Amino acid sequence: MSFLDLYMNKNPLITSSDDGNENSEPVATVFGIPFDATHSYKPGCRFGPDAIRDSFNNIEVFHPELGVDLEEVNIEDLGNTRHTVVASEMIDMVKKITTELAAKKRQLFILGGEHSITFGTYPSFPKETGYVVFDAHYDLRDEFADIKLSHASYLRRIVEERGDAENILHVGARAFVQEELEFLKEHNIKTISDRQIRNGDGPKLLREHLSSFDSVYSSFDLDVLDPAFAPGVGNPEAVGITSRELFGMILSFENTNVVGADIVELNPYHDNGSTASLAAKIMSTLIALNLSKKNN
Repeated sequence: MSFLDLYMNKNPLITSSDDGNENSEPVATVFGIPFDATHSYKPGCRFGPDAIRDSFNNIEVFHPELGVDLEEVNIEDLGNTRHTVVASEMIDMVKKITTELAAKKRQLFILGGEHSITFGTYPSFPKETGYVVFDAHYDLRDEFADIKLSHASYLRRIVEERGDAENILHVGARAFVQEELEFLKEHNIKTISDRQIRNGDGPKLLREHLSSFDSVYSSFDLDVLDPAFAPGVGNPEAVGITSRELFGMILSFENTNVVGADIVELNPYHDNGSTASLAAKIMSTLIALNLSKKNN
């Protein structure tokens, strides 16, 4: 039995304006993980996947600069995973689903949900896959609120499980504790700092990292953005980067095979629509960049 049959609710919500493409080969696959059981500040991220879909259905998805119109392609939406409040069960379920989907060699998007979901998604890809995370926090605590499987410790668990810290690039951190900084330095995890982004060096430094990998998985914690641009997140941090700075770096993926990406920490309860719109734009842009590369 497929794990998709076992764990997915099969309620696709992303629509296509071109009904004629429903039977064509999908250019990307999407699924959501409505999980926020370890969240510690503003719960509600479990409603993020459907908010991103709603925004995706209502923004323009034509990318004239790339020569790509997503209204003319088929994007497969598998719906959301079965709901659980037990982190270990969620991680196990997500690893099985992602491993099955990654084997299909189709660009994969995972909609969260809190950031702990990435402990189930990224490690399901081949070990040589590079990892780029955009986040205001390092998420390298050994434990948080007396648990080790947490949104604040997922990246530490990945480093411990895979032992490939050299594959990781962390972008945009501006809020962390001393324990995390010590772990970061001990394992030589590469970073692009908030200051480097403000100085305009983000895209160049990101391209340098990406050039070392044939394929990359990227994780977008929306709190990397300043709350002025993304108020609807679980753990907002002031004095962040702008949406233009973020998309300037996203365009650095233009020559990179982005095999998977997750978009996490969207909290619709605290959003005015702008955060969901940015999340949808991230997904739309990454799909368009992938198609543009294939078309050229």
